[in-house]
Amino acid sequence: MSPKTILTIAAVYLALLGLGFIFAPEAIGRGAVPESPPPALIAYLRVFGTTFLGIAVMNWTARNAGPSPARDSILLGNIVGFGIGPVLDVWGLQTGARKLAVVFAIVHLCFALAFFSAWRTHRSRA
Repeated sequence: MSPKTILTIAAVYLALLGLGFIFAPEAIGRGAVPESPPPALIAYLRVFGTTFLGIAVMNWTARNAGPSPARDSILLGNIVGFGIGPVLDVWGLQTGARKLAVVFAIVHLCFALAFFSAWRTHRSRA
């Protein structure tokens, strides 16, 4: 997959997650967030959403960049972020996480593999 394609798809996905965590944390956390959650948890989830938005903006603005060490770093950062996610999802499933974690594990693994492919075949030679 080309870096432009995976960076664009990931930017949209992360922006949606980020906005969901900020504006609808109880809905996006359904099954993981308790009914009548404490305000501190809602505040935490909203702050968590800002990280997703930041990475979404980084991916979006880098999508048209040519091969460079900077773009390589962005691709590698996404490999790490999306690559560790499935491990944590499986760990969560083994310790009582909501069953929806399976979906996120698969989605995040697909993102990690796509970013790895883009990095491996399109990285800079600098």
